[in-house]
Amino acid sequence: EVQLVESGGGLVQAGGSLRLSCAGSGFNFDDYAIGWFRQAPGKEREGVSCISSSDGSTYYADSVKGRFTISRDNAKNTVYLQMNSLKPEDTAIYYCAAATSVLATIYEYDYWGQGTQVTVSS
Repeated sequence: EVQLVESGGGLVQAGGSLRLSCAGSGFNFDDYAIGWFRQAPGKEREGVSCISSSDGSTYYADSVKGRFTISRDNAKNTVYLQMNSLKPEDTAIYYCAAATSVLATIYEYDYWGQGTQVTVSS
């Protein structure tokens, strides 16, 4: 059974930090790019960051550049999202997902986790 499980969400004050984890199982984790997405109430799901399967290339949405860092540990089948200098507008449910290409659109991601809530208070 394919699974992606997010963890590490919570409540933090503005300016604080959180580290999200995404653990995969049931598929060849090494062969997949992993993306982080988020969805705030009343808004569409949006891409936050992604990391390739091969050379570790990383991509970030403009809204999080310089504050968030994505990394992966294939030995642990885990991808991390270090989130620093958090802002209230970062409040959302954060999802990780797996795709065969780092260039995949949101609709081309094959596997999704159930999400973890991140709440940033002002």
